[in-house]
Amino acid sequence: MSEPLPPPAPMRRWRLRLLPAACALVALLMAANASGDVQPWVPEEKRSAQTEGAMAVTANPHATRAAHELLAAGGSAVDAAIAAQLVLTLVEPQSSGIGGGAFLLHHDAGTGETLAYDGRETAPAAADAGLFLQDGEPMDFREAVSGGLAVGVPGVVRLFEQAHARHGARPWAELFQPAIELAREGFEVSPRLNDILQREWAILDNEAARAYFHTDEGEPLPVGQRLRNPALADTLSRIAEAGAEAFYTGPIAEAIVDAVQGAAHNPGRLTLEDMAGYRAEVREPVCAPYAGHRVCSAPPPAGGFVVLQILGLLERAEAVHPPEDEADRAHLLAEASRLAYADRARFAADPDHEPVPVADLLDADYLDERAALIDPVRSMGEAEAGLALEPEQAAMPRRPARPSTSHLSIVDAQGNAVSMTSSVEMPFGSGLFVRGFILNNQLTDFAFEPEDGNGDPVANRVAPGKRPMSAMSPTLAFEDDALRLAVGSPGGPWIIGYTARHLALVLGEGAPLAEAVAAPNWNNRNGPTKLEAVEGSEALAGALRERGHEVSVRGMTSGVHAIFVDGDGVRHGAADPRREGTALGVAP
Repeated sequence: MSEPLPPPAPMRRWRLRLLPAACALVALLMAANASGDVQPWVPEEKRSAQTEGAMAVTANPHATRAAHELLAAGGSAVDAAIAAQLVLTLVEPQSSGIGGGAFLLHHDAGTGETLAYDGRETAPAAADAGLFLQDGEPMDFREAVSGGLAVGVPGVVRLFEQAHARHGARPWAELFQPAIELAREGFEVSPRLNDILQREWAILDNEAARAYFHTDEGEPLPVGQRLRNPALADTLSRIAEAGAEAFYTGPIAEAIVDAVQGAAHNPGRLTLEDMAGYRAEVREPVCAPYAGHRVCSAPPPAGGFVVLQILGLLERAEAVHPPEDEADRAHLLAEASRLAYADRARFAADPDHEPVPVADLLDADYLDERAALIDPVRSMGEAEAGLALEPEQAAMPRRPARPSTSHLSIVDAQGNAVSMTSSVEMPFGSGLFVRGFILNNQLTDFAFEPEDGNGDPVANRVAPGKRPMSAMSPTLAFEDDALRLAVGSPGGPWIIGYTARHLALVLGEGAPLAEAVAAPNWNNRNGPTKLEAVEGSEALAGALRERGHEVSVRGMTSGVHAIFVDGDGVRHGAADPRREGTALGVAP
């Protein structure tokens, strides 16, 4: 058995230390940071709220208002999450929607049960391990993204059907009304949507998408222009009336399949049978102790177990080497992340197709052994995976990726909670636009090469019906069985690091929620250590380079949306200032 951990270092006066950094970050975001992020659209006072009643925090004011409307009408956390996500399909199409997938964690305050809903996309039955090989060589990532080849069977609508059947309080059709009305009446194009439309990587390789998102002159729609989507209103009306079957069979499914198979670039293999056969999975969450809390997150193929590994390694490293300054904290977090990401590259995959040794990876003795590899003053460089399986598995190499995705956190009046992360993968997914919504390109989350040079298989290789691994990590944390925190973030492969960083700030360091959400991001995916470009980052980068880190200082557009429940039952909501999210509470 493991020896008990030494007592943690005394909690620091976090508010006094962080507030200048958080304020500096907000000021920098207002001026636009190094990644080209646009000026925030949401007033600062709308990004945080508190109440003893229900609370919703989402990525867009329209979505937050839709969630608030359902909560105020007596809806459950799941009802509000569905209403918000349907609105996000309309107003944040670059990030998520009904053409993509999601992971949802739900906590039932009455029974104490926490469940993980897996709405991850699946590969078509005709997919094989060579899906992204051309003449035996892996396709260029950008080449593979657009068109139909990378489109998986969307899972969001089936996930909603299952979650609502168990946890819904309001009628199914009612949840669709805010999005239907807004699609018909129109919404103003936000700065973030306009900005992403102008990026060269905003893939819109589809005539319908170009027509919808651009002016008659071919320019991206300007900020403030009213955008209506009658096609989406019709699609949502059909699903509201007939349920999820209206999406997975009939005219909507036929339109999806036609778009995928008929794509001018990279036609895909999706069929009507693939659509009709899709099932969302209900799984047990993966949970582990951290800082006196029980932290639960989405299990594989999601990234929750990696978040928990990072926290477990960090807690052990900080207990042995109590950090004295920001350089110490950033170094220990980066080293813990290296070790966890090394295991992720080797083992993360669909657990219905591959053995994913989650229990072994979170075993206390294993974490003790791995944490002992962390040197307090010198980086280990690229880490190796710590477990060996028979037959041997190859690690999946890192690939370039653009951060997208969306996260929302909701707690209803009864204390039931939802933490949900959803995505179409790249900004605007595959670029295919069908019946008013974007189709995902999530199959590019699979390994392009099914085996390494030694012939060892990659766990995350493509296979029929398989779900690709994901970094999405919606998380709930509990103290003595009482809900304390709902949190998650978008950000592509950096999601895991963003989520772990903010869990450590709130639970490990006692940071006030709004300040923690605004705190500068640090991240390491078992390569260069990335620091968010804010005041003081270059000095921190220098200190880390002295310890052997390769450091990149850059914009890091997380989208952390979180709710903290204090000991008096007050719900504190906070939205990341880097995006357009808001927090809105319902009076008790």
